[in-house]
Amino acid sequence: MCGITGWVDFSRDVELQQVQVMTEQLKHRGPDENGYFNDTHLAFGHQRLIVVDPDGGKQPMQSQRHGLDYVLVYNGELYNTEELRNALIKKGWTFNSHSDTEVLLKSYMEWGEDHVDKLNGIFAYAIWDPKHQQLFLARDRLGVKPLFYTEHRNGILFASEIKALLAHTEIKAVLKEEGLSEVLALGPSRTPGHGVFDGLHELRAAHVGIYNRDGWKTRRYWNVRSQLHQDSVEETALRVRQLLMEAVERQLVSDVPLGTFLSGGVDSSAITAIAANKLDQPFQTFSIDYQENDKYFTKSSFQPNQDRDFIKTMVEALGTDHHTCTMENKMLADLLKAAVTYRDLPGMADVDSSFLWFCQQTKQHVTVALSGECADEIFGGYPWFYRADDLNRQGFPWIRSSEVRKQLLRDQITSKLDIDQYLQERYHETIQETPLLEGENSESAARRQMFYLNMHWFMPTLLDRKDRMSMGASFEARVPFSDHHLVEYVWNIPWEMKNYGNREKGILRKALEGLLPDEILYRKKSPYPKTYHPDYTAAVVQWMESIVDNKQSRLFEIMDRDKVAELVRHRAANIRDPWFGQLMAGPQLLAHIAQINYWLEAYDVTIDL
Repeated sequence: MCGITGWVDFSRDVELQQVQVMTEQLKHRGPDENGYFNDTHLAFGHQRLIVVDPDGGKQPMQSQRHGLDYVLVYNGELYNTEELRNALIKKGWTFNSHSDTEVLLKSYMEWGEDHVDKLNGIFAYAIWDPKHQQLFLARDRLGVKPLFYTEHRNGILFASEIKALLAHTEIKAVLKEEGLSEVLALGPSRTPGHGVFDGLHELRAAHVGIYNRDGWKTRRYWNVRSQLHQDSVEETALRVRQLLMEAVERQLVSDVPLGTFLSGGVDSSAITAIAANKLDQPFQTFSIDYQENDKYFTKSSFQPNQDRDFIKTMVEALGTDHHTCTMENKMLADLLKAAVTYRDLPGMADVDSSFLWFCQQTKQHVTVALSGECADEIFGGYPWFYRADDLNRQGFPWIRSSEVRKQLLRDQITSKLDIDQYLQERYHETIQETPLLEGENSESAARRQMFYLNMHWFMPTLLDRKDRMSMGASFEARVPFSDHHLVEYVWNIPWEMKNYGNREKGILRKALEGLLPDEILYRKKSPYPKTYHPDYTAAVVQWMESIVDNKQSRLFEIMDRDKVAELVRHRAANIRDPWFGQLMAGPQLLAHIAQINYWLEAYDVTIDL
């Protein structure tokens, strides 16, 4: 994977030095090498993490046609590289490498803007088209890879991460009413396409953007399509199995060591089992645990059991070379600040910092790992897919904390922000966008809207975490369940089939029969593991106490000091509903609030209401 930056301005000479400074901010995304391209009104920068074709995949990549130089900077992986290469060879193209970078550039040169419809992979990239004098930007269908931009003066700047845009001397970190509403009403999620800071945007998933002398425009090139599902249960299970196997096998291509994350759950176990069968040789698997978690673990409806016994079952069944990474609680707290820096925003507290550390440990053994994200969102693994109150509720089911969020704010902020209204507006925007199936009943329509909501809100929040924390460790994480062929098919499977056997993700479990041991196949879903150790709570409380005691803390420009102090005294134990998702309560909530303070200070954020 890589980090990309660029600047196009038709009204002046673009300064390469500015782009070099921007690109340097992304060194963690690609520490192996960097490169630049500069012309009068154009500059590109690239930081590279070498995964495929070390010599042939250097960027920015140039290719000439009819005397004109096309230029590409690209972050991602194409999983149908050979298919595209063969199609291009038949049209007379020749290749100097086996990299997907060259295939991507020449795909654009052959098929123009429509080439994006042919891509299977995770990607964010920019192409300078000299024939049409335009910048072309594109992002993958599910938004696995990030791409931010800002229109500035008479030009446009783009980058893989917000920090690179802010490195430009003319771009400032300013929070206006809408951006502050994003943080306080929706955080740690974001509205699709929103960059939080004033004037900053993210190219939405499944969109392309074009910038030329006429200005900037975007269009959507892909969406799920609702149609009647006519396959039987058996046919559906068989098709799901086939599509998942194809997705995993495509994503095993790498010129560097590769492994899988293995939690012992259905999703990661399925990916690991398919990979083990395909590779036909022992490979490395990785799991995370926390110091003394066996001593302090507390069962709940969301986390009914620990992972270790299930991981052992899978390792013994497949014979993988397994690594259990056990994290100290002090390190978990210490990395909370780094997690903010890599995400550029207040994040998911220790869910972020633990994954950052986990990727750092895994990077010592492999450079690429396959992971099980996105399965719950497309197959319906969360409680809100089947709880009647969530289906009937007008709002995000993973944000039930709006009252707490409002209560913590200063009066001056609540007088200017309407948290409830902002939540509802963003919720209804997505609901109204959902492609419904004509003739389906109200319950089916509501559940389809719930799936669409998850695809565009909850899934991107987890994918943000996946990308920023893995790239923070200069590490590539791949997500086979985000394969668009699989997503398209599963979208139309009716709920009764998805919930086959009255089990969450029931059709996926049936599809995996014979591939996984029964104790894995029928294990009750358990989320990403978290620590229950009192030392972590103590560390977070200590951090928050120092913030409360500091008269200069930026947090209290938006939150009420006394109310926050009371929350800290009770260690947030008096808060019933999680701030976000299922587990972001107690110390996780305190850590998120501390991250907000750190973010305001570290990014020198100006609040302009």
